[in-house]
Amino acid sequence: MKICIYGAGAIGGYLGAELADAGCEVTLIARGPHLAAMRAKGLTLEIGGERKTVQVHCTDDPAEAGEQDYVIVTLKAHSVIPIVDQMRPLLGPDTAVVTAQNGVLWWYFYGLAGELENHRLEFADPGGRIWETLGPERAIGCVVYPSCEIVEPGVVRHLDSNRFMLGEPDGSKSDRVRVLSEVMSNAGFKAPVRKKIRDDIWFKLLGNATFNPVSVLTGATLQAMGTDPGVRGLIRQMMTEAQAVGAALGVRFAMDVEKRIDGGAAVGEHKTSMLQDLEAGRPLELDALVASVTELGRLVNVPTPSIDMVLALARLREATDRN
Repeated sequence: MKICIYGAGAIGGYLGAELADAGCEVTLIARGPHLAAMRAKGLTLEIGGERKTVQVHCTDDPAEAGEQDYVIVTLKAHSVIPIVDQMRPLLGPDTAVVTAQNGVLWWYFYGLAGELENHRLEFADPGGRIWETLGPERAIGCVVYPSCEIVEPGVVRHLDSNRFMLGEPDGSKSDRVRVLSEVMSNAGFKAPVRKKIRDDIWFKLLGNATFNPVSVLTGATLQAMGTDPGVRGLIRQMMTEAQAVGAALGVRFAMDVEKRIDGGAAVGEHKTSMLQDLEAGRPLELDALVASVTELGRLVNVPTPSIDMVLALARLREATDRN
C-alpha cells in the first residue's frame, strides 16, 4: 500500500515512522533541515522509552512519489492552499485524501444531507481552490489526538496518545476507510471508523476555539486558564456559543461544557499549540479553529459575541507581534 504523508513534521513523522515500520510503502513530503536529516540518516522515532530509525522515501517534490492509495495531510489548515496544486501528481483515480488536521475543513458540508449540503466555506477554502483541485469525494475526515514534537531535525518524540478518529463525510463505512483503519491499527494506532465524524471534530474544536485564542491573549497554560475563575467564565461562554452553533448544524455533544473545560485544565501546565506558534513567530490557526465557528454561526443565525471579541483581539495580537 502506498501512503504519502504530506507535511512530515511531528505528527506526520510519527504516522510515517509507524506505518513504514509496519510494512507500508511510505513517502514523506517535508522540507528544510528536517528533510535533509531524514534523507541522510532516516527518520528516528522516540516512543515508549525506545528509539527506532526507519528508512523512508523523503522528498520535497510530490511528483517523485507518483500516484498514491492514500495521501494523509498533516499540514496546518492554512498551509494547504499554497501547495494544493503540487498535490496533483499524488492523485490517481481512487486516491483518498485523509485530512489529519484541526478545525472545520473545506469538505465539511460534502455529503451532509440538508439545506447546506455541498456548501463551500470561504474561510477554509477561499475561492474553492481545494474543493476543485482535490475533489471532496476524495476526503476522509481524521481527528488527531496524539501529541508529538520534533526533538531535532530527523528525530520525532511521541508524547501522548495514539488515537486517530476516521470517518467518511457521508457517514458510510466504505471499503477505503475500513482498509485504512485496519492498516493503521496494524501499525499500532487506535483508528476507529466513526459514523458521525463531525461530532468528533466539534468535540475537539470546543477546546481549540476557546483555550487556544485565550492563551494567545494571556500567555497562560491550560491549567491556569481552566482554574482562574474569570478566565474560566469567559471560556465557558465561548464554549456555550460554539456548542450552540454545532447543535444548530446537527452535532450531538457527548460531554457538557463544564466537563470539557475540566478536561482541558487537567492537561496541566501545558501551553496550547497556538501560544507556541505565537512565541515561535509562526502563523496562527485562527481561521480554521476560531473564525470557522463565527462563520458557521452566521450561516445558521446563531450569535457568537464572545468568540467574535476574542477572535478580534487575537488577530490584533498576532499582527502586533509581527510588527
